[in-house]
Amino acid sequence: MILITGGTGFLGSTLIRQLIDQGIDVIAIKRAQSTIPTSLLSSSLVQWIDADINNYFELEDALEGVTKVFHCAALVSYQKKDTKALFKVNVEGTTNVVNLCLEKGIRLLHVSSIAALGTNRDNLPVSEKDHWEHNSLTSNYSLSKYQAEMEVWRGITEGLSAVIVNPSVILGASANGKGSGAIFSMINKGLRFYPKGSVGVVDVEDVAAIMIQLMERDDISAERYIINHLNISNKDLLSVASVLMNRPEPTIEVSETLLQIASTVSSMLSVFKKSDTTLTKETAAASSAKLQYSNAKIQELLNHSYRPLEQTLKEIADLYNKQ
Repeated sequence: MILITGGTGFLGSTLIRQLIDQGIDVIAIKRAQSTIPTSLLSSSLVQWIDADINNYFELEDALEGVTKVFHCAALVSYQKKDTKALFKVNVEGTTNVVNLCLEKGIRLLHVSSIAALGTNRDNLPVSEKDHWEHNSLTSNYSLSKYQAEMEVWRGITEGLSAVIVNPSVILGASANGKGSGAIFSMINKGLRFYPKGSVGVVDVEDVAAIMIQLMERDDISAERYIINHLNISNKDLLSVASVLMNRPEPTIEVSETLLQIASTVSSMLSVFKKSDTTLTKETAAASSAKLQYSNAKIQELLNHSYRPLEQTLKEIADLYNKQ
């Protein structure tokens, strides 16, 4: 039996749909207050269980009879007020998953992030071999995902069968304005500016499909794989999406210095408005950086055919154009 943590999330729900489309029964755990996606409500192949990964005993009960776990649950935030929660969910929660999988002999696929990858000093695309280094702009989210990976590696040294994946920015219509979907919400409102950096992107369907293939390969353990379709400049990504959404293309490049100033102002205003800001010092630095990621390792193993980026963007645009 397969269990998925974070089953109501963007990636988790896509993974569940792909598995049940193959006729595979799954158990999906969710927090009591989480809403099950409408598309998954009627399936008899999904057993939903309320369990918190930070509650060891709830998680232990949910894992009864399970042989494989896809660990998708995580908190994504760049807000200082969420620092404690980030380490509670991403690190301590992963520790519980790892310990129980070790105890019960369960195979684990852990979803990490490009935020937990190192940097390449030769200006080449980042690969699995590049070492992670802490610096003054390292976000708490990045640190929490790195420490979560360390828990998985610790489990591997103790005999755990596990694989780690590091997806780049995951795109898909079902993001519904959250995570990467926030980009398209801004485009829909009319985005005039673009940061000068670049980013790696991949369709959520590709990430889920690769995860399933990796889980089925019992001969593969103690490995991590970057899942990235292509690297693209922020300007090109925003321009293509804008055209498909029938919105004007952004034409004004914004420097990192200006973004840093804007992040400070945005943070101050958020205090008065009592709301979170998506522009922080960490996100400003990331959006200005020329980020590139190598998918050579996973391609050598699986030779996966990725969905065309324009197809992904068109599906997202169609969703907004209908609204």
